[in-house]
Amino acid sequence: MRGSEFAELKAFAAVVERASFARAAEHLGLSPSALSQTIRQLESRIGARLLNRTTRSVAPSASGELLYRRIAPLFREMAVAVAEASEAAGQTTGTLRINTLGIAARTIIAPRLSRFHQAFPDVVLDIVVDDALADIVAGRFDAGIRVGGRLEKDMVAIRLTPDLNMVAVASPEYLASRGIPKTPADLHSHACINWRLQMDGRHYRWEFEKRGKRLEVAVDGPVVTNHADIGLAAALNGLGIAYHFERDGVGELLAQGRLVQVLADWSISRPGMFLYYPNRRHRPALLGAFIDCLLDKDLEGVPRKPQIARSPRP
Repeated sequence: MRGSEFAELKAFAAVVERASFARAAEHLGLSPSALSQTIRQLESRIGARLLNRTTRSVAPSASGELLYRRIAPLFREMAVAVAEASEAAGQTTGTLRINTLGIAARTIIAPRLSRFHQAFPDVVLDIVVDDALADIVAGRFDAGIRVGGRLEKDMVAIRLTPDLNMVAVASPEYLASRGIPKTPADLHSHACINWRLQMDGRHYRWEFEKRGKRLEVAVDGPVVTNHADIGLAAALNGLGIAYHFERDGVGELLAQGRLVQVLADWSISRPGMFLYYPNRRHRPALLGAFIDCLLDKDLEGVPRKPQIARSPRP
C-alpha cells in the first residue's frame, strides 16, 4: 500500500469516528478543504461514495460502514504496536484519548492535570467530556470513565471513587410554589428535569429505595438533557426537580441553601466511578501512568499495575 493510500484511509477513519470534517481535520493537522480532497480521492479510487454529508452532519454510507469496520481494528492494532515499541525504547510519549462523564472530568481529572503533565510533559491528553455513554471502542478511545453498572461489556474496570449518593433537589422557590413531594409517586404531579440516555434515546427512570422496596419512576418536565450541568442549572432556576450526584457540587449548593433535597428517605447510592478499557493482553504503560495519577499513586519510574476488577453489574 502506498503512503497516500494509507493517509486516505486514516483520514476516512478519523471522519467516521468524529462524525465531523472539522474535528477530524483538527485531529489530523489538515485544513478542512485538504481533508475533503483526500476523501474525494479515496472515493474516486474505490469507486463508491463512502460518506453521506449534509450541512450539519456526516455519516458513513453502507459501503463506508463496511470499509470502516474492516480497517478500524487494523488501526487499533497499529496503535498498540507503536505503543509497545515506544515502551521498549523506554519512552512515555504520545496521545491518550479519554472519554469521560462530566462529573469525573471536574472532580477527578481536572485537579490532577498539572501533576500528570509535570510527570509526562511529552504526553498529550485528549479528554472528551460526554455524559451520553459513548462506545469507546468505536470512538478509538484508550479508556472511558463511567459510573459502575453502566459500563460496556467485556471491559477491565478500575474503581476510582467510593459509591455515589443520588439526590433529588429543587430550589426553595420551586418548592414554595409547588409543594414538597412526600413519596416518589408524587413526582408525577411535579415538573422534573429529565435525563436522556443517548445510546437508545430513552429517558432515564429515577431510582429510589426505602426499607428494601426499590422503585423506578418515569418523570416529565420542561427540560430534557444529556448533560448534568444543564439539569442542575434548570433546578437552580426554579424549573423543576433534578436528580443528581451529590458529590458533583450539589452538597455545596445544599449547604448554601440554594437547593433543597427532597425524598431524602428514599435516596439511593450508585456504584462509584470506574475507569474502564478493552480487555486486551497489552495495556499501554501510558494508560497505566494515567490510572496511577487518578489514583494518586507515585508517578516516578515504571507505573505500578493497579488492582483491577471486572465490570460491576447494575
